[in-house]
Amino acid sequence: MQYGIFLSSEEFPPRTLVEQAVMAEEAGFERVWISDHYHPWTDRQGHSAFVWSVIGAIAARTELGVDTGVTCPTIRTHPAIVAQAAATSGCLLEGRFRLGVGSGENLNEHIFGDRWPEAAVRLEMLEEAVEVMRLLWEGGSQSHHGRHYTVENARVYDLPDEPVPVLVSGFGPKSAELAGRIGDGYAHTSPAADLVETYREAGGKGPCVAGTKVCWNTDADEALRMIHEIWPNTGLTGELAQELATPAHFEQACELVTEEHVADTPHGPGPEPYIEQLREFEKAGFDEIYFHQVGGDLGGFIKFFRDEIEPALS
Repeated sequence: MQYGIFLSSEEFPPRTLVEQAVMAEEAGFERVWISDHYHPWTDRQGHSAFVWSVIGAIAARTELGVDTGVTCPTIRTHPAIVAQAAATSGCLLEGRFRLGVGSGENLNEHIFGDRWPEAAVRLEMLEEAVEVMRLLWEGGSQSHHGRHYTVENARVYDLPDEPVPVLVSGFGPKSAELAGRIGDGYAHTSPAADLVETYREAGGKGPCVAGTKVCWNTDADEALRMIHEIWPNTGLTGELAQELATPAHFEQACELVTEEHVADTPHGPGPEPYIEQLREFEKAGFDEIYFHQVGGDLGGFIKFFRDEIEPALS
């Protein structure tokens, strides 16, 4: 199992994200995940930087590998533009960039007034978007006339030495199957063994990677309070995360979320809940885990991980 740090674009401003990446590298981590949103989930989170600018800054300050966790290349941003952005990131990071993609959330994709399609259509769009990006990464002038996207005489001039790997996220069997068919890896946020199995059975041979929230704090009650205050949306179930359109809608839904609903997020000063969750990810078949330290004390969590969690995992 490999471990890295998750950079939350929704919770922290861009300069802080870059400093967190530097801190992660100084602590010996080799890769980071960074989220790609237009909006935060709630106004309390309060941030949402343009991820490609932040990736450029991380590339200038570190030698880390970077994944987007994840980019939606279907509605808000045309896949030809994402192809160019990902290729540039691949060049800056000298082959250490991986593009995580997903079918998106209405929260981010509705901003131009486009229709928010049903899930099956979104997966169809995602599959075609990946096809478009890989076509452009072949180099030369390319055209594509598909059901959802048109590209005419487009060329991405700056390409990394190798095509950018595409990690496909999936929170249900259909998306996990798609990841197995078209992805260079699979991305998720919980230890879902059945979905890892679906990914593998569909032909997926790349790594299974996951981001997970934690909140290290010397006071367990304060840690739980921070999780509930900053990330109550983790307590929402079903398809709400894909369907709600604004941070205000999420805040309304989160009025139903209590601390008990988010209490399974590893938190507090003791290593046991963190280790237990990591064992679950390992048992489910995941290869890489990225930690999102809620509340900002990343240095405290890193020291805790190195001193108390990592020795128990070796």
